[in-house]
Amino acid sequence: MQVRVLGCSGAIAKGCRTTSFLLDEQILIDAGTGVGDLTLDEMAAVDHVFLTHSHLDHVAALPLMVDAIAARRTQPITIYALKGTIRALKQHIFNNVIWPDFSVIPTAAAPFIRFQEITCGQILQLSGKTIEALPAVHTVPAVGYAASDGGRCWVFTGDTERNAAFWKRFNQLDAAMLVIETAFSNREKDLAKLSLHLSPQALAQELEYMDHSRKTPIYITHTKPSETDLIMAEIAAFGGPQPNDQTSKHDIRWLQAGQLFDI
Repeated sequence: MQVRVLGCSGAIAKGCRTTSFLLDEQILIDAGTGVGDLTLDEMAAVDHVFLTHSHLDHVAALPLMVDAIAARRTQPITIYALKGTIRALKQHIFNNVIWPDFSVIPTAAAPFIRFQEITCGQILQLSGKTIEALPAVHTVPAVGYAASDGGRCWVFTGDTERNAAFWKRFNQLDAAMLVIETAFSNREKDLAKLSLHLSPQALAQELEYMDHSRKTPIYITHTKPSETDLIMAEIAAFGGPQPNDQTSKHDIRWLQAGQLFDI
C-alpha cells in the first residue's frame, strides 16, 4: 500500500497544505487543501473519502473536488464519517447555501456523493484494504484511522489531545509508522489544551504510553507554519536529535507534503 502525503500542515501558507492522505489511488483520508495538488484524473479515481472530523482544514477541498470531477464519474463518491461529522457537513457545507447538496444532485437516486456513517472501533474492508476507526479526543466528534492492505498498518491519530484509549489500541496493532499531530509549541500549550491539540510537552507524555519495543517511526503532522521550527526543536529536546539514532528514546521525524511511503 502506498501512502501519499498531499497535505499535513495545521494551516495554509505558500508551500503549506492542510491534511489529506491518498492511499494508493482510490482512498482519501481527510480532504484538506492538499487535495488540490491532484490532477483531475487522480481525483476522479477516488471512490472513498474517510474523514477524521468536520473542521475546515480537514474537509475544505471536498466540495471543490466533487464539483471538479462529478461529470467524469458514474458512481457516487462514498464519504465515511462519524454521525456528528456527517451532520455538520449537511448543515454547514452541503446545505444549498455554502455549497449545493451533492447527496441529492443530480438526483436522490443517483447523487454525486453518498454518506456512510461509521463508529469508533469499526473496521471496514474495501478496495483490498482494511480501515479501522480509532479513538480521538477533540472539540468535535473525531476519530483517527489505521489502514493496511494485509500487512503492517499505517496509523494516523487525526486531531487529538491526551488519548489513553488510542494507545491501548495502537499497542495491539502492527504499526509500520505513526502519524501524530502536534499543532502548537510549548509556549502555546494552554491554547493547545483548550483546543484539544497536542504540544511537544503533551506529546512527550503521550508517547510514554507507546510500546517502544519495536521503535515505530513517528511522524509529526499538523504543525502551524509559523511554529514548525520551534515545535520540532522542542520535540528534538526529548525525542532525540536524529532519526534512527539508537541512543534516542524515539524515532521522530517531521512529515512533509509530497512524501511517499510504501507500507
